[in-house]
Amino acid sequence: MRVQLQDRTLKALSLILSYPTRELQHAMPEIGGVLASDTRLTAAARRALRPLVEELAVRDIYDLQETFVMLFDRSRTLSLNLFEHVHGESRDRGGAMVSLVETYRAGGFDPVTSELPDHLPVLLEFLATRPAAEMQETLEDAAHIFTAIAERLERRESPYAAVFTGLVQLSGGQANTEAVAEMLAQPDDDPTDLEALDEVWEESEVLFGPDPNAGCPQVRDMLANMDVPINPAPRQAAE
Repeated sequence: MRVQLQDRTLKALSLILSYPTRELQHAMPEIGGVLASDTRLTAAARRALRPLVEELAVRDIYDLQETFVMLFDRSRTLSLNLFEHVHGESRDRGGAMVSLVETYRAGGFDPVTSELPDHLPVLLEFLATRPAAEMQETLEDAAHIFTAIAERLERRESPYAAVFTGLVQLSGGQANTEAVAEMLAQPDDDPTDLEALDEVWEESEVLFGPDPNAGCPQVRDMLANMDVPINPAPRQAAE
């Protein structure tokens, strides 16, 4: 079953948050046009996205890839795998991802990627095919995570911060200030400390797979506990 794209902006943001490739660079003029024309975003939010669009279009691809890895693969507090901010690497996260896979299947969505199901670009691609109300509710449940990540990226003077600010605006809601404060109370990671990164990956792995007894809850139901953030663990850095 082929699912129909309903929200081009979410699709554009999904692509921007993906690992940089030359194909992505070639698509940036069109992606930038989509974002610049979406009036759900404030004029300030659209202006803030412009430097990232321009950087992704013209900067050396290897520099872009290195920056992406240092931010999102080696900084657990910036992880794009959303359930890491809820369950860490516990088995609870595995169960949540089984349910998420079933939700994707029920919606006719079959992502072609090696990323985990809770990877934010994958979720955004799925939400881009869903009704507006469902999309908004799901984003609103994760708004405090987006807000905390945006602030951390602003501290690093990264143009990626504008993407997360935009996601909060698209949710139509406001982040839980207490949850944001709790997340920001966690210390920032040092992405150059590879020894510490290796120690984290020596912990238990996440196990998940097809489960014939798994239900198909709405995605927002699985994100409902995001207002109780825990100290997240990083996903493995890209090769």
